[in-house]
Amino acid sequence: MANTTENKLSIWSLSALVVGSMVGAGIFSLPATFGRATGGFGALIAWGIAGGGMLMLAFVFQSLAQRKPNLDSGVFIYAKEGFGDYLGFASALGFWAGTCIGNVSYFVLIKSTLGAFFPVFGNGNTVSAVLVASVILWGFHILLLKGVKSAASINTIATFAKIVPIFCFIIILIIAFDHNLFVLNFHGGTDPANAGVLAHLNDYGYAGHAALAITSVAGTESLFSQVRSTMLVTVFVFLGIEGASVYSRYAEKRSHIGLATVVGFIGVLCLLILVTMLSYGVMPRADLAALRQPSMAVVLEAVVGRWGSIFISIGLLISVLGAYLSWSLLAAEVLFSAARHQSMPRIFTTENSRGVPSAAVWLTNITIQVFLILTLFSDYAFQLALELTSSLTLIPYLLVAAYGFKLAWTGETYETIKRGHKKDLVFAIIATFYSLLMLYAGGLKYILLSAIIYGPGSVLYLITKREQHAVFFNPVEKIIFIIVMLAAIVALWSIATGIITI
Repeated sequence: MANTTENKLSIWSLSALVVGSMVGAGIFSLPATFGRATGGFGALIAWGIAGGGMLMLAFVFQSLAQRKPNLDSGVFIYAKEGFGDYLGFASALGFWAGTCIGNVSYFVLIKSTLGAFFPVFGNGNTVSAVLVASVILWGFHILLLKGVKSAASINTIATFAKIVPIFCFIIILIIAFDHNLFVLNFHGGTDPANAGVLAHLNDYGYAGHAALAITSVAGTESLFSQVRSTMLVTVFVFLGIEGASVYSRYAEKRSHIGLATVVGFIGVLCLLILVTMLSYGVMPRADLAALRQPSMAVVLEAVVGRWGSIFISIGLLISVLGAYLSWSLLAAEVLFSAARHQSMPRIFTTENSRGVPSAAVWLTNITIQVFLILTLFSDYAFQLALELTSSLTLIPYLLVAAYGFKLAWTGETYETIKRGHKKDLVFAIIATFYSLLMLYAGGLKYILLSAIIYGPGSVLYLITKREQHAVFFNPVEKIIFIIVMLAAIVALWSIATGIITI
C-alpha cells in the first residue's frame, strides 16, 4: 500500500481501530456466557486475571513500538525478529486464521440475532443464515477493495455508533440493579445467610429461580474450574488489542501507537466488566445461563420490555459489522506485511490500483466463506468459532510477549536508554505467563484444533522458502514443524473417531 500523507491515521482513528476491533460479538454474549460458568465472585476474578494479563500485553506492545520502531508490521514481525522465520510465519498464519474464524463468529451471531425475529435463521448456522452471510461477506469484499482509508473512516463512525446502545444498557441496568439479587448471584452457594436474600426475592417472584441458581452452583465445580471456563471468552473479547500496532506504518506519530493501544484497552475493559457484573443484579444466574445469544438483548428485554431487545439487536448489528470490517482489514494487512517481509508467498504483495492488497483480501474472504459453510455441520458454531479464534491468536500473542521478555532480559535496545528496563521486564514476564496460562485454560482440544490450521497451513511457508531458494528449516524449526504436523494428525484422527466433537 502506498504510504502517503492522505493514508495517515490520527490517534483517534488508531484508538477507534483498537476499540472497534475489540468491541464486537463478544461483549453482547457476556451475560449468558458468564452466567453458565460462574457467579459474580468468579467473574471478578476472571476479569482481574484477564484484565491484568492483557494490560501487561498492551504495555509490551507499547514498549516494542517505542524500542523497535523499524518493526512496523505488527504482531508477526516481532516473532520473526526474535525467534526465526518459521515461528514468524506461524505467528502470521495463526493471527490471520484466527481473524478469519473470528469473522465467522460475527456472521453466526448476526444471524442468531436476526433469528430471534426471523426463525429461518435459527441460531445462525442454518442454510438461509449462511446464504445471507455470504452476500454480506462479498459486499464487504467490494468495500475493502475500494481502499483502507475509506474503510477505516467507516469503522470510526461505526465504533461511536455501537458504543451508544452499550452505554444505554449499562445506565438502565444501574437503575434497575437489585442489590439482594446481586449478593445471591455473587456468593452462589447454599450459605444460610442467603435465606434473607431468598425471602426478599420471593416478593418479586424470583424465589424459585433463585433456589435453582443456588442449587446449580453448589457442590458442582470448584471456583478454579468456574474461572477457567471463562478464560477463552475473555481472550476473545480482547482480540484486536494489537490493532494500532498492525497499522503502525500508517500512524501520524510513532508515539500514538502505544497510547492508542493502552487507552483503547482500558476503555473496553471497563465496558466488559460493567456489562458482566450488572447483569448479575437484574436476573438470577440460572436465568442468565439459559439465555440464547445475544444474551445482552434478552437481559435488557427482561428489564424494559421488547423494545430493549430490538434496541440492543440493532446496536449489535452495527457493532459486529464494524468489527468485521476492522478484522478484515487486520487480516489482509497481516498477509500483505508478511509477504512483504518474505514470510508469506510473494503473491500476497499484489496490490490493486487503489493500493489495497487485493490478493490478501481475496484469500481472506474465500477462507471465511469456507468456514461459513462448515458452520452448517456444527451444533455450537458460535462457541466453537469464539474459542478456536482465541486459541489460534494466543500463539502470536505469546510470541510477542516472549520477544518483549527477550529484549528486556538480554538488554537489547536498553544499552543507551535504560529507563524503564526493570518495568518492561516485569510486564513481559507477566504477559508471557498469562499467555501460557490461557493456552492451558483453553485445554488440549483447542490446541489440537489449532494444529489443523498450523500444520497444513505450513505449505505456504514451504512455498515461500522455495521462491527464495532458501533452506526450509534450521534444526530447531524442523523439530517444531514435526511436532505441529503430528498434533494435526492426532487432531484429525480424534475428530474422525469422535474423541473431539465440533
